[in-house]
Amino acid sequence: MTSEEPIPREKLNPPTPSIYLESKRDAFSPVLLQFCTDPKNPVTVIRGLAGSLRLNLGLFSTKSLVEANAEQAVEVRTQVQQPADENWDPSGTGQTWPCESSRSHTTIAKYAQYQASSFQESLQVHYLCFNGFFLFLSGEQKPVGKIIKFGTNIDLSDPKRWKSQLQELQKLPAFMRVASSGNMLSHVGHTILGMNTVQLYMKVPGSRTPGHQENNNFCSVNINIGPGDCEWFSVHENYWQAINDFCEKHGVDYLTGSWWPVLEDLYKANIPVYRFIQRPGDLVWINAGTVHWVQAVGWCNNIAWNVGPLNAYQYQLALERFEWNEVKKVKSIVPMIHVSWNAARTVKITDPDTYQMLKHCLLQSMKHIQILRDQLVAGGKKISYQSRVKDEPAYYCNECDLEVFDLLFVTSETSSRKTYVVHCEDCARQRSPNLNNVVVLEQYRIEELMSTYDSFSMKNSLSSGVCVLYL
Repeated sequence: MTSEEPIPREKLNPPTPSIYLESKRDAFSPVLLQFCTDPKNPVTVIRGLAGSLRLNLGLFSTKSLVEANAEQAVEVRTQVQQPADENWDPSGTGQTWPCESSRSHTTIAKYAQYQASSFQESLQVHYLCFNGFFLFLSGEQKPVGKIIKFGTNIDLSDPKRWKSQLQELQKLPAFMRVASSGNMLSHVGHTILGMNTVQLYMKVPGSRTPGHQENNNFCSVNINIGPGDCEWFSVHENYWQAINDFCEKHGVDYLTGSWWPVLEDLYKANIPVYRFIQRPGDLVWINAGTVHWVQAVGWCNNIAWNVGPLNAYQYQLALERFEWNEVKKVKSIVPMIHVSWNAARTVKITDPDTYQMLKHCLLQSMKHIQILRDQLVAGGKKISYQSRVKDEPAYYCNECDLEVFDLLFVTSETSSRKTYVVHCEDCARQRSPNLNNVVVLEQYRIEELMSTYDSFSMKNSLSSGVCVLYL
């Protein structure tokens, strides 16, 4: 979605929606939820959030992390340090989109050592002593081409090991919390690491999180622990296809590849870019579907997770990406059919648009199940009922990664120990057109689903702006 008429440069660098909180009361105002989830605001920076809520960010400092769990695994990305608005090709002759990094693993203790020694090193480089003269090197003139290591995807999900850290985050307003009744990700019924659990990032200057939309276009929350800053770039969801086209042109996969947009390309295509600094204690709310990429300016840690507010904008974008992933043969990390049925059972929806969309999704799901069931029965295929157990995860096809809901096509793979593998109908029939040696399991009786559908009703609300009761 790019317009033909050139847009003036100042409009291509719009001011970032920002909120300055002065008190705890401001943080819990329903206006904050409405502002953050407004489709017009692709990103919101909440300045001074940690201070107004008296969040103890020291719990997430490198020192505290080492004390809590020194041996915890850290995924390391080895990258080339360069200015935030540049991305050079390997030969160093021109700007490009692909942004590769190699992956390895270490521990919190070892990365902490690297982070500290990198800081010490920079202090020594800052002032060069030569024959009694001190040469001051500006912190802005970072050497291009230096190899750096970024500690990423550190899992803080263990409630025993990270008890005080996770408890501290309960001080946040309900809609920003890792778990709340109005958050779709709290209705998955199982853990999705980094989405409905907290992940930590440990950074040195130049550490890059390449361009992306969140899994299934969900919102995300990111708090900078400090002590350094981070620089963010973001683009409204409206422009994701134009960015996808740039990725294709540069030979990098939009959904699964690693890319860093060339700003000049975006400006020439009339794509506005929000660019801002996240300081320690600032919370960045990425709205549904927003494209974003981030670079550390200083030495810092960040914590982040996803949130799925049950509003029409979020639900529609999550379903659209679920369908697009299916077309592109990419796994949807959020099992949207499973989540939709769980939400219908437990959440009181007050917004008519969200209610209609969810109801439509349930109806399509039931139709698909009924038609498939009838075909199997007509073909003489036995269907075995096996109800779900507590905390049982959603299922995906072993071949094509499609979510498989209710009717599971199961084969047993003979290896040293028997393992059972789930397939979708298409992949099961590719292996065996008549479904010989395939067991069909049914996890819900059709009557159960019909009962859930019939009893799913809209709750009246005096406030049309808020879709879900956040308790």
